[in-house]
Amino acid sequence: MDLKIKGRLALVTGSTQGIGRAIAGAFLAEGARVIINGREAARLDATVSALSRHGEVHGVVADLSTAEGASALLGAAAAIGAVDILVNNVGYFEVREFDELSDRHWFDMFELNVMSGVRLARALLPGMLRRDWGRIVFIASDQSAKPNPGMAHYAMSKAAQVSVARSLAELTRGTRVTVNSALVAPTWSEGVEVFLSKIAPDQGKTVEAMRTAYFEEGPGMSSLLQRWAMPEEIAAQIAFLCSEQASAINGAAQRVDGGIIRSLF
Repeated sequence: MDLKIKGRLALVTGSTQGIGRAIAGAFLAEGARVIINGREAARLDATVSALSRHGEVHGVVADLSTAEGASALLGAAAAIGAVDILVNNVGYFEVREFDELSDRHWFDMFELNVMSGVRLARALLPGMLRRDWGRIVFIASDQSAKPNPGMAHYAMSKAAQVSVARSLAELTRGTRVTVNSALVAPTWSEGVEVFLSKIAPDQGKTVEAMRTAYFEEGPGMSSLLQRWAMPEEIAAQIAFLCSEQASAINGAAQRVDGGIIRSLF
């Protein structure tokens, strides 16, 4: 299927690894031009070098946990061209019990996971509306709908993304601009592997054992997929949401969750 985004300029935040990198690759496969972003220059350069074999890629170093970082990314993007597609992917997760969460934990989570997308959308949505074409997607989570009390601050941030996306979609009425969120499944990425490798010794398990136990006896028991999704599987859905072919999908919280959320709607 031709997604009809050839030549479009896409900005994908947090895209040097995992889901973000896979999304950038999916856009390149469709002929889009891509701006990728990360905090570490060396990793960003390596990712640009690898992805450039498949199309036009630009890399911008910026820490999106700050307003200054968002401003730097927007300035660099403006020098490249008008952004047609924005994927707010950057974010982080951590497991921490509620009584261990300080105000700083809550604010830091909100600043990166939510405010990065708010700042970028605030700057880029008006141009999309003027040009009468654009796509914005917030990468939310199954935690948006089924919060884990062991990561309440993360679940809060992911629910907030869904709310922001729907609010922005209301501003696109009658245009060819869409704003959606995607509730993605637990996905096997470098970040998840590193996290499990840190906690596995304390639990007397291998990373592989913990990877399996998540679905056999953990929060993933309700998953119909019964395995970790791969970044490329998530990227395929995001590429579609950002395409011309998805023009009738707007204001949606699109589930790409492997059936882990037990709900009809």
